Amino acid sequence: MTDSPAIHAPLDPHEQVILDNLLNLRDELSLLKGDRSTYIRSSDVINIYEALIEQVHVLNDVRQNDGKPHEQNRVDSVLEDCFQLISLAFMTIGRNNEAPALYAMSSTLKRLLDHLKEAGFYSAKDLAGLDKKIESMRESLKRGKDAYSPHLITLLSNRLGVCQTTLNELIASIPRLCTALSPQYEKLVSILRSMAAANTRTNFPEAEVKGFQQELFKMQATMKDGKFTSDDGTVPENQEVVVTLLTRCLRWAEIVLERQGKVDERFSQLYDRLREIRNQLEKLELTQAWSLRETDLFSYQRQLDRVDESRVNGNFLDVEGKPADLHAQRTLLYLIRRSYAYIWGLIVSSEPVSEALLPIYNQLQTLRRCLVEVKKAGGVSSPRELYPYSMKLNSIDNMRKDGKFMVGQDIPEGQGSVNALLAECFEMAYELRLEADENNEANGHINGHPSTEIQV
Repeated sequence: MTDSPAIHAPLDPHEQVILDNLLNLRDELSLLKGDRSTYIRSSDVINIYEALIEQVHVLNDVRQNDGKPHEQNRVDSVLEDCFQLISLAFMTIGRNNEAPALYAMSSTLKRLLDHLKEAGFYSAKDLAGLDKKIESMRESLKRGKDAYSPHLITLLSNRLGVCQTTLNELIASIPRLCTALSPQYEKLVSILRSMAAANTRTNFPEAEVKGFQQELFKMQATMKDGKFTSDDGTVPENQEVVVTLLTRCLRWAEIVLERQGKVDERFSQLYDRLREIRNQLEKLELTQAWSLRETDLFSYQRQLDRVDESRVNGNFLDVEGKPADLHAQRTLLYLIRRSYAYIWGLIVSSEPVSEALLPIYNQLQTLRRCLVEVKKAGGVSSPRELYPYSMKLNSIDNMRKDGKFMVGQDIPEGQGSVNALLAECFEMAYELRLEADENNEANGHINGHPSTEIQV
């Protein structure tokens, strides 16, 4: 178990009792997270959530009575762990659109936005869809205001408000560039990130980085008197942003080629840890549908949070308190930011289906993709070609009892999503069969006899 960042223990004996209870709840959640012999049940998650909210009420009463409503100690850090875990557990059982599930989502979003603001260079593509996502999360909060604790609803509402404010600041700060400079800016952002990624590979791709450097030189060669010009020879406004970014990219290319992917030894252990986290999250992204249990993301989140929060004035310090050089600083920040981006991507793409139903859901997703490809390829020449798909769909349909997919006596979350996907697959197969029948009828008789095909 990766603990929270170190923080002093509570002095109030009443808070010590609450801390002990929270530690027990965190242990329960950790056991649920680590038990792969069975799926996580909704009833277990709801029971722990209710016990957690009870401790929040007790804590609020204690601090209100003591006149210390804003006290911060180890109780708060363990409480944060519990909320992160219960949030991811709600996603694991398929309740992605309910209030508790938004806790982990909003905390990850806040980290991402803060890092974009700190980096200073980003494109409109980085912010695309975030506004709608925040609005969608607000709608989920509204729907859950009567079902969940008002303390949780208020906390999440405030957190989303902070995210919206930061997002608005980022949108307002996007450079207003003309058509001549906008493509240059987007390309420079892409090159900067590509070089940062190349810098962290196991085998340093020197030729690739030199290729990026040559692109930068070509871009620089188009400038006149240190400025970019339009096709008509005029000097566009607001180009200081693009010139500054080009200078930064050129300097970064020099540093990366000079260091050849080797980080300052003072930070080599931290670098190896962050790169391993990034690599593991990258693998999870590739195999998400089949191997991800959302609660697995907790340990990655907590490790990243600890490293991120260990910085002093934004800088990484060695054991002697000396700051990292520019190469190590940017390299470590890239790994942290890339890892948070992977976690965000995994969270928002998580399906609202219990892990108990995921095997069925994933099979249906695969069947749907296959049927879509068949349709794109022009359909089938004979209904019998659809026989394997129909067999699989019927076998899945036969697993239902009274229209529901059961696991023992339990009815896992996500029935609507799975049933809708099953119905869509049946409809696609039916349309393909109908199209094949019509084509066969149009072709008339074969050798003077009506064609006979197996109906599926």
